[in-house]
Formats: sequence, C-alpha cells, structure tokens
Amino acid sequence: MSPSARRTGRPRSAEADRAILGATRAALVELGWAKLTLGDVAARAGVAKTTLYRRWASKCELVVDAVAAVFDEHLEAGDHGSLHADVEAAVIRLGALLERPETGTALMAVLAEATHDESLRCRVRSAIVDRQKRLVTIGRERARLRGELPREEDPEASARNADLIFDAVAGTVLHRLMVSAEPVDPRWARDFTDLLLYGMTGADAGGAAAAGPAPDGAQKPAGSV
Repeated sequence: MSPSARRTGRPRSAEADRAILGATRAALVELGWAKLTLGDVAARAGVAKTTLYRRWASKCELVVDAVAAVFDEHLEAGDHGSLHADVEAAVIRLGALLERPETGTALMAVLAEATHDESLRCRVRSAIVDRQKRLVTIGRERARLRGELPREEDPEASARNADLIFDAVAGTVLHRLMVSAEPVDPRWARDFTDLLLYGMTGADAGGAAAAGPAPDGAQKPAGSV
C-alpha cells in the first residue's frame, strides 16, 4: 500500500489555522490568559473543539503559535540608515508588541509553564526565538555592507554572536516591561542601544570616548539600572 493510500483524515487547512490563531488573539485581548479556553477559541473561530486538539495538544501550544504569528506579522528588520538606528527601532517595535494585550502577559504565562515542560520550551524556541533570530542576521549583514561591522569568517562564532545579541535585546526588553514595569520609550531605547553597541565604557557613543568615572553626585542616565 502506498503512503498516500495509508493517509487518513482531511489535510490541514491554512484558512482554518488563520481563523483559529486570530480567534486566540481576540480571546486573549478580551478574556486574558487565565480565562481563555479552547472551547471559547473554537466557538470564535467557527470550528469544532476537536479541530483544535488535532492541531494543538494544549492551550499553551496554541497561545505560543498565536503570539508567534503576531511577531511574524509585525517584527521586521527595517533599514533606518545605520546600525544604531536599526537596533533602536527594533527595540521600540519589540517593546510595543510586548505591551499588546495578546502578547506580553500571555508570553510570560507560557514561559512560566515552559520551565517544567521541555516540549513546550522547545516549541517556544522554534516558533518564536529561532524565527525572530533571523532579524539579527539580516541586520548584521546590512551593517557589514555599510562598513559598520567587520565580516566574520567563522560561521560558528557568527551564530554564537547572533544568539548573544538576540538574548541581550529580547531579554532586556522583556525584563524592562514585565519585571521592572517600566516603559520602552525612545529615550530608554536610545540609551540601551548605546550600551549594547558601545559597551559600559561608552567609547564612540555619540563620537565621544568615556572620560573615566562620573563625579560623585552625577545624575545617572535615564533607564540605567
């Protein structure tokens, strides 16, 4: 018997997937993470609850894919003319997305569940983290073409650096919003980008190298921790 003859059931519908993920986002906005149920999502999407369970084993998996769809739709590696401007814009865009009612709180709840669920952690990594890391790769290559970054000959070192940059940006923005409960506003984004690109010494930031420790009583920059 051929593989096609052994296959049972109808093929998965992309249209149904889009309807379900859209319904999940709407339910997260209206009900929040705690009150969201697969039954409510199925009713909003106009599908049977069994349709959801054939695609997603749990509420957490469904929400991960819904949040991933928001990131895919709204995050982009825009060209703003310089590495600094590109990073700053990406930080502001990520902050705005995490402040949306269907993303930030839901993502935090899923991450909490993932601490004791390895399969869920892998789904978060593949659906969100790995897909968004491409923005780091695109942005770095654009900066190299501008002459702002040197070319890396070692692919493994380049991949490690991309991981580190992604973790630094995503982790800091998530902590800023969800733990510190502080805004990711333009001034903070600029200060953070300076720190990310020029380090703690501030060398080359704004064309000026660091001049040693600040005098006693000097005001700290906005957004410093």
